[in-house]
Amino acid sequence: MNEMVQSPNSGSAGRSHGMGSRQIYEALRDQILGGVYETGSQLPSSRGLANEVGVSRTTVTIAYEQLAAEGFIEVQQGARPRVASSVLDHNSSSASPKRVVSVRLSAYGERLRTSPPWPDYLPNALKVDFRYGDLAPSDFPTLIWKRAMNAAMAQRPARLAYDDPRGSRRLRQALQGYLWRARTVSCNIEQIIVVNGSQQGLDLAARLLLDPADRFVIEDPCYRMARQVFASTGATPVPVDVDADGMKTALLAEVEARLAYVTPSHQFPLGGVMPIARRHQLLEWARHEDAYVIEDDYDSEYRYDINPVPPLHRLDGGSNVIYLGTISKTLSPMLRIGYLVVPLDLREAFATAKQLVDRHSPVAEQEALASLIESGSYESHVRRVRRLNGERRKTLLSALQRNFGNRIAIEGVDAGLHVVVWFNDLPHPLEAPLIETARLAGLGLHPVSPLYNRQENQSRADRVGLVMGYSALSPRQIDNGVRLLRKAVKQLQP
Repeated sequence: MNEMVQSPNSGSAGRSHGMGSRQIYEALRDQILGGVYETGSQLPSSRGLANEVGVSRTTVTIAYEQLAAEGFIEVQQGARPRVASSVLDHNSSSASPKRVVSVRLSAYGERLRTSPPWPDYLPNALKVDFRYGDLAPSDFPTLIWKRAMNAAMAQRPARLAYDDPRGSRRLRQALQGYLWRARTVSCNIEQIIVVNGSQQGLDLAARLLLDPADRFVIEDPCYRMARQVFASTGATPVPVDVDADGMKTALLAEVEARLAYVTPSHQFPLGGVMPIARRHQLLEWARHEDAYVIEDDYDSEYRYDINPVPPLHRLDGGSNVIYLGTISKTLSPMLRIGYLVVPLDLREAFATAKQLVDRHSPVAEQEALASLIESGSYESHVRRVRRLNGERRKTLLSALQRNFGNRIAIEGVDAGLHVVVWFNDLPHPLEAPLIETARLAGLGLHPVSPLYNRQENQSRADRVGLVMGYSALSPRQIDNGVRLLRKAVKQLQP
């Protein structure tokens, strides 16, 4: 908590040798009423505050005595003052109409302000939450990561300085080898840009490749944060339908656009794997339009019943494809490490953009990841979590079949960390009641409809569809969650 008294008018904090007890009293009173100090929270000690603002302790004591006399704080011998519960009464009695101030934002800011709200990501008290994108804490390789981080922190650099915006050279070399082994992606280390998660990679691409008058191709349905980050530039989305084989690339024949975003290895959210013919069709369109294709390979490590298909980057040779990868689905989404493989003629622009945004990604985490890749520990970990998530997937599919049978249709089962479940006998208007009924029973469900193009999702999602992630759950939780889902569905049916 900030323990320095701040003038509500100045907007800055610092030493104020001319400050008297009245000014300290008024500043603290205004901060308490304004919610800077909440009910029950501690204020600075009189000695600490006196040293902070450069006055005598007596001056602060007088201010505290006045606050206590008016019921703003409670004072006990030997303890720091606390904000009194009676402050709630002060807030309600002193409430008065406030002047409405118009918010002035840039065009970019206005586009963000009017975008759809995001779900609450705070921890919840649900019994089971099928939220996709989460991983099980027990899967994280705590010991080997701790050793790698300790080793990275023990390496004392010659000087403390800003690092290469493209990322640690050691990590980029390790990624160069890993991408070839795991995905047959061949590239120069100068093409690799380390970013703070895949989302920053998308943001850099949007900034560098799109102008407000441009158009971009996006899958429908799609990864919502990708659609929003590209639309935030002012460019216009061109939604293209997907089916069991991913994006219907034949629909691109008459489309003019600067960029296309695709998830060909495991289409998000429906799970289709783009076949080789469509991949060539997409690349031919990109060459014809002189457009870039962003290939998001977000969970390519998780393949269960299918053989890998060559990534677009390999088929293209790296001329029109920007390859995007992340460790969010293998290690943890809390470790903000992702990477781009960009065409050689874009490497300087991406490096400069990365430098302007945040200089570079945290170095110690990069060195730790490089150590895991070099030692083979990372790939051993990937094999382990692939097996664990394969077991979770099997448990979920079995539970869904046992509880619902042919009342549901399931998509995206061959790869990834989620499936999409369609309820054949639940029309789309029952989506919101199902979500709420499940929530009251302690079950977190996440509909597929918000992932469709907003103007058309009523006609696309004509029945209830759920995106069900399983990678953060134990088999017991999965079974319990599906039972709760069955009860919630039953409550909605006559």
